[in-house]
Amino acid sequence: MPQIINILDEEIQYAERLLLPVGKTFDDERKTFIRNFNTIDLQAVPGSGKTTALLAKLVILERKLPFTDGSGILVLSHTNTAIDEIKQKIQKYCPKLFSYPNFIGTIQSFVDEFLAIPFYVHKYKKKPNRIDHEIYNEVATKRYNNLPNSPAKTWLKNQHDPENLFKHFRFDIDLNLTNGRNGNIILRSNSNSASYKTFKTIKQQILLSGILNYDDAYFLAECYLKEIPNIRTILHKRFSFVFVDEMQDMDTHQYNLLEKIFYYEGNGVSKIQRIGDKNQAIYNSVKATEVWQDRAEILRLNGSQRLSKPIADVVKKFALYSDATFDIVGKYECEIKPHILVFDTANIGNIIPCFAQIVKDNGLENSEKPIKVICWNTDWKDDEASRNDVTKLRLEDYYKSFKKEKGKPKQDYDNLKSYLLYYEKKKTLEPLRKNILNAFLKILRLENINTADDRPYTKKKLIDFIQEKDVTKYDELNLNLYNWSIGIIQEKTAEVWNGIKVYVPTLLAMFDKSISASTEFINNDIVYIPAENIEIHTPTNHYKKDGLEIEITSVHAVKGQTHCATLYLESCYQGKHESERLSTQFLGNSFNDTKVHHKSSTKMAYVGFTRPTDLLCIAIHKDRFNVLHNTINTNMWEIVTVTAIA
Repeated sequence: MPQIINILDEEIQYAERLLLPVGKTFDDERKTFIRNFNTIDLQAVPGSGKTTALLAKLVILERKLPFTDGSGILVLSHTNTAIDEIKQKIQKYCPKLFSYPNFIGTIQSFVDEFLAIPFYVHKYKKKPNRIDHEIYNEVATKRYNNLPNSPAKTWLKNQHDPENLFKHFRFDIDLNLTNGRNGNIILRSNSNSASYKTFKTIKQQILLSGILNYDDAYFLAECYLKEIPNIRTILHKRFSFVFVDEMQDMDTHQYNLLEKIFYYEGNGVSKIQRIGDKNQAIYNSVKATEVWQDRAEILRLNGSQRLSKPIADVVKKFALYSDATFDIVGKYECEIKPHILVFDTANIGNIIPCFAQIVKDNGLENSEKPIKVICWNTDWKDDEASRNDVTKLRLEDYYKSFKKEKGKPKQDYDNLKSYLLYYEKKKTLEPLRKNILNAFLKILRLENINTADDRPYTKKKLIDFIQEKDVTKYDELNLNLYNWSIGIIQEKTAEVWNGIKVYVPTLLAMFDKSISASTEFINNDIVYIPAENIEIHTPTNHYKKDGLEIEITSVHAVKGQTHCATLYLESCYQGKHESERLSTQFLGNSFNDTKVHHKSSTKMAYVGFTRPTDLLCIAIHKDRFNVLHNTINTNMWEIVTVTAIA
């Protein structure tokens, strides 16, 4: 039986004191959500303070723990960043909430801990060695390279990206081999073919080795529910309340798994509340497909503390989902109308200076909130034809010095030198020490050096092995790790790299091995960071003049941010720009279209347009604007023509 929770006025006042600025209170919309503990959806507009309202609910629940039936609370979000924000804001007030039987983490960490790892242990009588895309891809690539010439390898070579395709093979619940976690069966019709059997065997071998990718975790979770369905009951008893923040960013396989466990076709015992904004779903791979299906009971937060009325009145027309109960009520006090900056090809370089001048004209240049220029599509990669077509625009066309270095600190790289250059920046040497040890682990894997039970070494197992084998060499390694880390901090990377290269034969000698398969990894001097979701921008991506600094970045990079002023540069996607697909929205009509690319365009515009508090500017080429200008509502829009800068 789920807990009966009643929230008193003084409890809400307690949360207000902890979470809100002095003198601020929760309005009726937020109080209604804080007091609700049914299975519901909360659809919240940008700037509505949905996460703060969730935190208020959690700090109040903390005071009611432990529950009499021994159950706890499950809080999930899509990214570590979101979880870190929750911890940063309330962990010091909520020690019980962050301990057993409660769990606060990402959807991936929940699946790993409660489903994938337990089922793997049940099935194979050992723990998986690693759940990680990078190590899995390394092993899969090695398997691919070692395939003999055969019809199977020929078939794979004929694919667009054979190695990548192989890396992403996974099993569905019926042990069919599929391509991708959302379940496209690519080889079922050929399940008796030699190719199919080859790939299935290799996939099974990698799984048995204990090297899993993130997709495998969801496969194992589904198997767990199928083979031992009582695990669902156990999870219901463990977690009375389930809160899923940023629900719109969940992919299909994540959405379906949560539904299968906790909602269970309306028969789930746990109360699950899904929180987010369907209109901001720009991260899940399904893009415009309606993944999130509404509950019977929906609460809404329509009031936006971020958006002014002039901005809110414009951007709500760009919402993909807007039924009779949808609205955006701009509560931020500012009367600046959104601006359309009309430019021609000759003046494209003057758009950002024009925006900067508008910022100054409105007295916003000293705002504590950032001022940013954003664009959906940033660079043309290798598409020279599109890059040279002046009718097609991306961010690099607006700002010639724009450079995007995609990547983030990873655990595994293609060469030793990268481990010394890319690491998590902290005030301790630990990230550097970990990176160097991870490089050693990669060398061991390349040389096929495994533990006594034929599993890849972990950092702890490697350290333990060296300590047990030769304590002198153990002390030598620790001293080296310290000196190498200090050397990297002192920007002596080349010296450290050479020092490690000298040390590697000593390391391998402890395993009666010498450098062989790892030669290229150790000596390769070309460092390159593969593309990831997180973007690290170089200092060139800033416009600076007269003390005003404006960052130039992508829409994806600013999701969740609040700006003082934002300039949205339209860009080419599948042959068209936003102003072409969304012309009716610019004219003040609500979105009502079924075309996939139109849906993608309006989601991106909605996220980008809802960043600023004071000033929203959108740059549109004059040829596209001329289609709109006779009927555009100048009471809602300020029209500015971009001219040459004197």
